Amino acid sequence: MRAFLICPVRSKDAEEFDSYVTQIESLGFALHFPHRDTNQRDETGTGYRICLENRAAIEASDVVFIVWDGESKGSLIDLGMAFALRKRIVWLDLPEKTGHKSVQNMLRYLNEQQERHDRVVFKRGKDSIGTELDIRNIYEALGEY
Repeated sequence: MRAFLICPVRSKDAEEFDSYVTQIESLGFALHFPHRDTNQRDETGTGYRICLENRAAIEASDVVFIVWDGESKGSLIDLGMAFALRKRIVWLDLPEKTGHKSVQNMLRYLNEQQERHDRVVFKRGKDSIGTELDIRNIYEALGEY
């Protein structure tokens, strides 16, 4: 199965995500990690080519993980693409829940709905990504989504 990790690129060093990358890959996912796998040079100077490359990788993914700092605009573009493509989106780290409409509240709600539908519950935490199902059952359940 393929996965994409949405995370800040310009404001964060790749090493800050090492734990997430290692754990996702250890679950058996072929991971597209933008710091490593998306060419961050964009001859247009706009980020358009980067968005096209990320969109192709998101389209090819079965699951999209997100670590969002509440500020990264590129992460929101990638999230919008994943949502529009009806991908299974799993948040791993988000800003605190708010008392009003917000991206982080929507992602939490979306995960609740998806977990109810496909029965795959991802445990969250920088050092404890995992599931309550073994990897064979994850593939089977996500294949239904």
